[in-house]
Amino acid sequence: MISLDEKRTPKDLSGKLKRFWELSEQKINLIDSKYDESKGSPVFTVAGEYTTRGWTEWTQGFQYGSAILQYDATGDQQILERAKRQTLTKMAPHVSHIGVHDHGFNNVSTYGNLLRLMREGKMPFNEWEKNFYELALKISGAVQASRWTSIKTGGFIHSFNGAHSLFVDTIRSCRALTVSHELGHVFQGEGDVKISMLERALLHIQATAQYSVFYGEGRDSYDIWGRTAHESVFNVKDGNFRCPNSQQGYTGFTTWTRGLAWAMCGFAEQLEWLDTADEVTLTPFGGKAALEKMMLKAAQATCDFYIEHTPVDGVPYWDTGAPNLYKLGDYLAKPADPFNDFEPVDSSAAAIGAQGLLRLGKYLTEKGNTAAGEKYTQAGLAVVNTLLDEPYLSTAENHQGLLLHTIYHQPNGWDYVPQGSKIAYGESCMWGDYHIREVCLYLQRMINNESYYTFFNCVK
Repeated sequence: MISLDEKRTPKDLSGKLKRFWELSEQKINLIDSKYDESKGSPVFTVAGEYTTRGWTEWTQGFQYGSAILQYDATGDQQILERAKRQTLTKMAPHVSHIGVHDHGFNNVSTYGNLLRLMREGKMPFNEWEKNFYELALKISGAVQASRWTSIKTGGFIHSFNGAHSLFVDTIRSCRALTVSHELGHVFQGEGDVKISMLERALLHIQATAQYSVFYGEGRDSYDIWGRTAHESVFNVKDGNFRCPNSQQGYTGFTTWTRGLAWAMCGFAEQLEWLDTADEVTLTPFGGKAALEKMMLKAAQATCDFYIEHTPVDGVPYWDTGAPNLYKLGDYLAKPADPFNDFEPVDSSAAAIGAQGLLRLGKYLTEKGNTAAGEKYTQAGLAVVNTLLDEPYLSTAENHQGLLLHTIYHQPNGWDYVPQGSKIAYGESCMWGDYHIREVCLYLQRMINNESYYTFFNCVK
């Protein structure tokens, strides 16, 4: 269980954040100068150098989005201009990509962040540039919404595995639909039928809460509060749920911790957006109170599970049911060991999950539930405090990654295992590097009393 003994504030991390952004700039420049983009999007490092891995193109937005976050944190104009140029010349195929469920990753991280900076006044206003970013976000949301499977309880955005497949991580791509809806885009189908992207976003969130998260009650009374399944499988002919499954975790009955983290972050930020939505707009979909209750339950359950099933320093192993964890003894009562001989940790799950903990903590505190809010806030700060130090922060000048000891796909054996080791360790990934930057920016803007950082700042 994560140790919550210390009472930290974001300001307590100021010194570490200064060092972090210095290292972050070095890594961004190193990748730009060394990585050959003709090979495809950079995905993860092998012996410290970024390489690609063909599955789907879901990481390029994190690469250029990282540079945009760097500008937000430091004001480095050169990095911003490079990121804008890269977004313009490289990201268009991601806007129209009908084969992935990752539009919230690729396009909100680039076009969305650029539009946000312009709306916040941190980047000069330009009418045509604004229109360009808005158009990209409108279309991206519609393309994402088109990956639709209807089920008896509503529907969901299906994964690249097929129409039967609901991935827990797609919860964070719902923001692509939310942004497109907020920009007033009209999504049309056959016969000019107008399709509500707000409805599809809310139904997907509901399906994720109902089928991807377990609560130890009803259908899953055999299970425990807050566990998640990576994939939920449906019969596409009759719309019935069939079983939990996992692609990147150990099994459908254990918790792949990065999938858990996507749920933590996704539910928390959608709660924040819901709080700004108009009651009249939400009435056809059950009303704000019912939607909040559903999202809050899922957010608290997943965050509780993370706190209780993660080592004291806040960094989880790659799956809470990984088969060799028992060989580590009472591993939850001590800091995670990325150099052990049995199971790898996944610091990218920690970087993603930390943001969910912090956002949920702030949300509950502002709603008057200060005790619960403090618990989640302290857990999030504890995780970030760990990640901003060695052995997780990459300080070697020739290592292109920023956050060390991440895992991509343990079941497929894709991660680099150093010579003499029995497990993968010491490497970075694009989503881990992006999300540690994002949570650090989140905290830095708090310290500097800047406007609160959300994905929907680009439209509100």
